[in-house]
Amino acid sequence: MPEHTHVLFVEDDDVIREATQLALERDGFAVTAMPDGLSGLEAFRADRPDIALLDVMVPGLDGVSLCRRIRDESTVPVIMLSARADSIDVVLGLEAGADDYVTKPFDGAVLVARIRAVLRRFGHAGHPSGTGADGAADSDGVLTFGELEVDTEGMEVRRAGQPVALTPTEMRLLLEFSGAPGTVLSRDKLLERVWDYGWGGDTRVVDVHVQRLRQKIGQDRIETVRGFGYKLRG
Repeated sequence: MPEHTHVLFVEDDDVIREATQLALERDGFAVTAMPDGLSGLEAFRADRPDIALLDVMVPGLDGVSLCRRIRDESTVPVIMLSARADSIDVVLGLEAGADDYVTKPFDGAVLVARIRAVLRRFGHAGHPSGTGADGAADSDGVLTFGELEVDTEGMEVRRAGQPVALTPTEMRLLLEFSGAPGTVLSRDKLLERVWDYGWGGDTRVVDVHVQRLRQKIGQDRIETVRGFGYKLRG
């Protein structure tokens, strides 16, 4: 992770905003902290931060809407902050394009670890471990699954010859599937490999990202194996 990674932090609670900003700065981050979504969007466009940390419930432009606006313009990693682990806002944030979420109240060390995990996977897309029996790879590292082509060297995806725009997290997820087509990958395994979780995580993160990926590469390309996980159809 580069020095002075720039974090955009949008949080309307003054105490939480100031305390979190100080904690992140102590860990070497440069932080732009904003109290509402509209000023957060202006700061994002002006500063182009390395990562955005967005509270769901902020005035002016809520965190979910802000996430959508950011995702329309950039693939910068986004982490949502939600006050309740079972809130529908968690799913809405992930569906809007967030890469991960942290539940409030949070421990500062956990937040820093989650930020660094997201930044690591954005800095290294990773490569599949193999082509598997059902994926055909050419000399340029392009895996073909029906009308889907995955260029593992150029980090590009095409469907029926047309480019498919994926976020880095979606690309890593697809690389895991394309590296082992026909093999069932559990949600816990995907959390470990794609989200870099060294501990148990919320499998809703996986489910929402799989659904987003299906919308882009074809609903039938990734099969749900109930009770076990998902697999890529060759």
